[in-house]
Amino acid sequence: MSLYDVPVSSLKGFGKLRAELFSKLNINSVGELLRFYPRTYTAWGDITPVSELVNGEKALIKARVVTAVNTVRISGGRILSKVQVSDDSGVIELVFFNNKYISSMLKFDEEYCFYGKVTKDLYGFSMTSPEFKKLSEMSAITPVYNLTHGLTNRMVITAVKQAVSMLPQTMVDPLPYDILKRYDLCTLRFALMNIHFPADEHALEKARRRLVFEEFLVLNLGLRLLKNRKLKDTSCKMPVDYTGEFISTLPYTLTNAQKNAVVDCVNDMKNKKSPMNRLVQGDVGSGKTAVAAAVCYNTVKNGFQAAFMAPTEILATQHFENLTKMFSPFDIKVDLLIGSMTKSKKDKVREKLLSGETDIIIGTHALITDATKFKNLGCAITDEQHRFGVEQRSKLQQKGEMPHVLVLSATPIPRTLGLIIYGDLDITCIDELPPGRKPVRTMMIDSKKRNDALGFIKQEVDSGRQCYIVCPLVEEGELELESAENYAAELMLDCFADYPVGILHGKMKSKDKDEVMNRFSNGEISILVSTTVIEVGVDVKNASVIMIENADRFGLSQLHQLRGRVGRGEHKSYCILVSDNKSEDTLKRLSTMCRTNNGFEIADEDLRLRGPGDFFGNRQHGLPQLNIADFSDMDSLRDTQSAASYIMSVSPDLSDESFKGLKAMVKLLWKSIDNGALN
Repeated sequence: MSLYDVPVSSLKGFGKLRAELFSKLNINSVGELLRFYPRTYTAWGDITPVSELVNGEKALIKARVVTAVNTVRISGGRILSKVQVSDDSGVIELVFFNNKYISSMLKFDEEYCFYGKVTKDLYGFSMTSPEFKKLSEMSAITPVYNLTHGLTNRMVITAVKQAVSMLPQTMVDPLPYDILKRYDLCTLRFALMNIHFPADEHALEKARRRLVFEEFLVLNLGLRLLKNRKLKDTSCKMPVDYTGEFISTLPYTLTNAQKNAVVDCVNDMKNKKSPMNRLVQGDVGSGKTAVAAAVCYNTVKNGFQAAFMAPTEILATQHFENLTKMFSPFDIKVDLLIGSMTKSKKDKVREKLLSGETDIIIGTHALITDATKFKNLGCAITDEQHRFGVEQRSKLQQKGEMPHVLVLSATPIPRTLGLIIYGDLDITCIDELPPGRKPVRTMMIDSKKRNDALGFIKQEVDSGRQCYIVCPLVEEGELELESAENYAAELMLDCFADYPVGILHGKMKSKDKDEVMNRFSNGEISILVSTTVIEVGVDVKNASVIMIENADRFGLSQLHQLRGRVGRGEHKSYCILVSDNKSEDTLKRLSTMCRTNNGFEIADEDLRLRGPGDFFGNRQHGLPQLNIADFSDMDSLRDTQSAASYIMSVSPDLSDESFKGLKAMVKLLWKSIDNGALN
């Protein structure tokens, strides 16, 4: 029987309540408990004699229990327990609150190790609620786990010890022997034992390396299976290419990169039996919307509907306005569906969508609700892919009979990471900007020159332009940086007292954000003080300056996205980076922004200098949640890509008996989001 089939409630000491607490951590089986890795480790350190304890400092002592535990009830129904322990040099009192089991846990005349903060008063030394272990349980490295309210680290350790003891002596390892040997990896049994209770630091490193490799390999294989899975033949046949007809009506000429992107998409829709599943990745302002419009046109002319999903209402409305203008020469009906619309308006749009009266629908998450149904969805497009997960993309796709899928992203991702993030997609890059698109002049200043920068902003506003000022924080308190709210108030009271200043941050309600952004778009607000919520998609052609406070706190890719908010119109535009950080690494990073406007070059530099965290943040781009692997571990990423290529060359569907365990792990990792695609 698999340990994943053994309920955690079967462990000794588990009642219904404790099982429910573990369930909150997504631990329902012994197998899941074994894969619940420590978040960190503590080494209790050297033992200090009681006579050498220092008031106010933490210490580890080895002492014998010399009195019985004395427990009394105090105010509020609480329990107070006291006991004295001693070593050869002195006596210390231990105090415990609300621990009704302490008298059975600490046995008279037995030795324990105690770790905690020491206090001293007239009566001597004491420790309140110290951690403790029997001498037989002491090890140099102690695991520390993520907890939920009601669970202690000791409870988890006790449970994990039982789980580890249930590991069979001979385990079937999901990694084939030749993979273990080729990459010098330890067995799964060794890894699980030593990730929880390492014999020493070397054993911990071996265990960690093996489990990271395994998790990355499973992720890699899952993505490749998604990409290679035998999709049903799409019923959305699009035999005719109408691209020339569409682009002949545009008031500008597409770049070669845009044309190539359209060709890739149309070829997928014309020639592939399975649906198109393509990412078009392009820098800010590279013209992805025109590519998406050409795809929509081909979809509609071939007799199908197209859906275009954006992450925010502002961006969806912007796309609606742009596409309505683009399709005005044609008999093509474009509609908008967003959450803030009245129910009656939404119902009317959905009726037209179901009847086929609407050809192209643009919207937010409202497009993937159960209430939204299509007559014949032929192509599903998602914009700013890093704001959507695989599951949301899949939900939109399920609105039709295997429709084509186009994904857009303005976040340049280095190829190494792109293979992971977008492993289930074919990729096209738009690597040139339309002619006439002016580079944004970027400069770096310290806070001493802030007043000069504010004066320059005032000049731009006096000339009819608009400006952004970006702060990384919403509230005060973190590193004494000023919040956006207080900063906006200062500006309104001081140098911009005669100018309309707006404030935008992530804690505002969506309705309020949209109202502020619309007022800025309409020119009612001249200066917008904002956090990074303006990072994606906002298109205000009259904005000519963006000043980014504490620029050293952002990654280069995020700075590049923010810079993309200006330079979208005919006016010369500027990006001012404010930072007092003089470290060599910071100056090098920020000087990259001043040197180039090329997003792909910036992404590569960001990856080299800071690792891939900026590209993923906490969302990990809709990928399954990883338990131990970290995307900054590029060596393991490269090794597992190589291993995955080898495995898929031997058995493309993992049906080979030697990969049976790996296939089971792939299904387990992806079960929450693949909707059965890997079965």
